[in-house]
Amino acid sequence: MQSGIIASQELHSAFNSLVSTPSQRGLLASIQGETLVPKETIPSNSPSFLDDLAFLSPLILPTVPVYLILRLEHAPDGFVAITYVPDAAPVRQKTLFASTRLTLVRELGTERFRETLFVTEKRELEREGWERHEQSKRVAAPLTEEEERLKGVKDAEAEARGGSGGKRAQFGTGASLKIDGEVRRLLEDLRQGSGDNLVQLKINIQSESIELAGTSSTSVEGLAGIVSDTEPRYSLFRYTHDFEGAQQSPLIFIYTCPSGSIIRERMIYASSKLGIIRAAEDDLGLEFAKKVPLPPPLSTSQVDNWSQKRRAFPIRKMADIGTRRVTVRSFQSDRNHGVDVRGGVPS
Repeated sequence: MQSGIIASQELHSAFNSLVSTPSQRGLLASIQGETLVPKETIPSNSPSFLDDLAFLSPLILPTVPVYLILRLEHAPDGFVAITYVPDAAPVRQKTLFASTRLTLVRELGTERFRETLFVTEKRELEREGWERHEQSKRVAAPLTEEEERLKGVKDAEAEARGGSGGKRAQFGTGASLKIDGEVRRLLEDLRQGSGDNLVQLKINIQSESIELAGTSSTSVEGLAGIVSDTEPRYSLFRYTHDFEGAQQSPLIFIYTCPSGSIIRERMIYASSKLGIIRAAEDDLGLEFAKKVPLPPPLSTSQVDNWSQKRRAFPIRKMADIGTRRVTVRSFQSDRNHGVDVRGGVPS
């Protein structure tokens, strides 16, 4: 989508000044009318990029989108262009800033920028958030030809050992993830109704595998204190309860992804959930009554509206758990959240 917006001469001048002034760490820019304009200059009091991130805090507002041009290091291509679009920003502003972010880089010179980022949380621009971003980049670095060859040899050796490396689940993205042997055993127990009634899974991006995040036995009210509110999770929960005098034990697949997760994590977990579900259903024989995306922290009334909707099994109202109230719409309206009322999760 093209916005038709161009960079002002003032922004070009401010950027040229940033390039030639070592005492400046960065520059904030915004959209005014049909033009990209400079806002504020960010000073540099330290040779450390991470130390200078502290100057951003008072400039980043919870409802106002902004562009940040930051110097990573003193090099011709040593800059990063960040588009900050908070979730609470007006919809029109979100669309405008998102559609103009490539224009910003192109107008100032793509050769100057070694990286572009899109963030929605202020904490992604703080030291801890940036360190997580850097760690993700290191994990995601492409393999050399030699590394690819060695990886193929290791995979072949694992296959020759009878699958000790774990069976792999295929995903719509073309990637595959190994399913750890312990995970398979615990999911088999869950299918049979033995062992703990909650199994949490996570993706190890570095080893390209699905690993165990934890198991426990809990009531529906206890989920909030167990499911992580800082990292994405796939939680498989057997919900045993009485309804109209009969006991039911449906199996629920819950996908949670906190807004503070780094962008790469969000993308990988969102694109992999269908493959996880298919592997659990087709390979292990699990039958999910519902596949549910929920915003953490899990708190109150999150399954209340599912009752009697689209042949859904009845679930009683959750008690108040946690400190933040969250309302999730009925399953009929959950198409917008990636859940198919017929029981599938579209890719």
